[in-house]
Amino acid sequence: MKVDILIVGAGIIGLSTAYQLSKVHKDKKIVVVDKESEVAKHQTGHNSGVIHSGIYYKPGSYKARFARNGSKSMVEFCEEHHIDYNRCGKVIVATSESELANMNKLYERGIENDLDVELLTGNEVKEIEPFVNTVGGIHVKNTGIVDFKKVTEKYGELFIENGGELHLHNEVKDIQIEKEKITVVTSQENFEANYLINCAGLYSDKLARMANIKTDVQIIPFRGEYFELDERIEHYVKTLIYPVPNPDLPFLGVHFTNMIGGGVDVGPNAVLGFKKEAYQKIGFNLKETSQILTFPGLYRMGLKNIKEAIGEYYRSFNKKAFVKEAQKLIPSLNAEDIKPMEAGVRAQAMKPDGTMLDDFYFEENAYSLHVLNAPSPAATCSIEIGKEIAKRFNQKIITVT
Repeated sequence: MKVDILIVGAGIIGLSTAYQLSKVHKDKKIVVVDKESEVAKHQTGHNSGVIHSGIYYKPGSYKARFARNGSKSMVEFCEEHHIDYNRCGKVIVATSESELANMNKLYERGIENDLDVELLTGNEVKEIEPFVNTVGGIHVKNTGIVDFKKVTEKYGELFIENGGELHLHNEVKDIQIEKEKITVVTSQENFEANYLINCAGLYSDKLARMANIKTDVQIIPFRGEYFELDERIEHYVKTLIYPVPNPDLPFLGVHFTNMIGGGVDVGPNAVLGFKKEAYQKIGFNLKETSQILTFPGLYRMGLKNIKEAIGEYYRSFNKKAFVKEAQKLIPSLNAEDIKPMEAGVRAQAMKPDGTMLDDFYFEENAYSLHVLNAPSPAATCSIEIGKEIAKRFNQKIITVT
C-alpha cells in the first residue's frame, strides 16, 4: 500500500498527530498502524487520567509549555466533543518542615509557568483535604481529570472522518529505506511511505534504529504499581493529593487521584521492568531483558539513586511498606483500605551516562520523525504534541518545495 504519511502507534500521541495532520492535509493518504487490536492499549490506557497543569516542569521546556497550553486545549476538546472531565484542582502538600523549601521553589516555578496556583498554610490545605497530613501546600487550580482512552478514541474517530485509515493487528517487523523510499513491513502488509512518524512508545527506540536513526537513547520500562481505595473511605480524598516531589527524579511519588469514572487510586510505586510490556511483577523476555540489563546507563542511573531504587522495590513486594509511604499523606489509611489495581508501564528514555530525559524528545531526518520520550504529562499535552509534529512536517514540505 502506498501512503503519504505512515504513523506507527495508535496511542494518544499517534492518533492526536494523525488527527492534526488530517485536518490540514486532506489531499494526503495518512495511515496509522498498531500491533494491538484496539487503540490506547499501553501507556494511554493505563493512565490515571490527570490533566496536568505543568507546575513541575522547567520554564520554557516542551513539558512546561505544552502542559500549560494542553490543559486548556484538552478541556476545550472535551467540551466540544462532550467528553466528561472535571477541573477539580489538586493540592501538593509538604508533610514536614524539611519539605517547605522545595515546596516554595515549586510554587515559584508555577508562577513562572503562568499557572493559577496559590500557596496555602497547613490549615488552609485541610479546608480542601481534611484527612491529609500537612504543614503547608500549593493549590493547583489548573489540574483536572478525564478518561484519556475516550479522548484517544475520539481523535481516532475524527481522523477517520477526515479520510484517514487505522490498521490494527499490524506489528512492525522491519523498516527498509532505499534512496529515501520507506518500506514498513508489518505482520499483515507492506506500506510504502513518503514520510514516517514513530509514536511507538515502549518500542520507539527499536523503530528509530530500524529507520537508520543513530540515536544513543534507549527506552527503559518502569512499572507503575497502583492500589485503589476501598469505597467506604473514598471520602478521604476530595480532589487530588500529591507530595512534594524529589527534584532529582522524574517520578512524582505516591499520590491520591480521583478518577473520572469513579474511585480513587493510590500510587504509583515505580520499579524497573525487565521487558517492554512489564505489567506483571515477574516477567522476562530473553532479548528485551538482555538489552535492558546490559544498557550501561541503567547502572549509572541506579548508582546515583540506589536508596530510592531499593525503597521502590521494597514497597513493590511489601504492602505494609507501600501503606507506610501513603500514610505520610493520609495517616488514617490502613492496609485493608486498599486493593491492587492493574499496573501501567512508563516508557522512560535514558542516555548511556544514566541521564533520564526529563523533557519530551524528538529525533528526525528528512523522511521521518521519532518521538523518543513522551511519558507523563504527554496525554495532557497530546493536542500540543500533535500540533508540534504537524508543524515540523509542514516545515519540511515548505523546504522541499
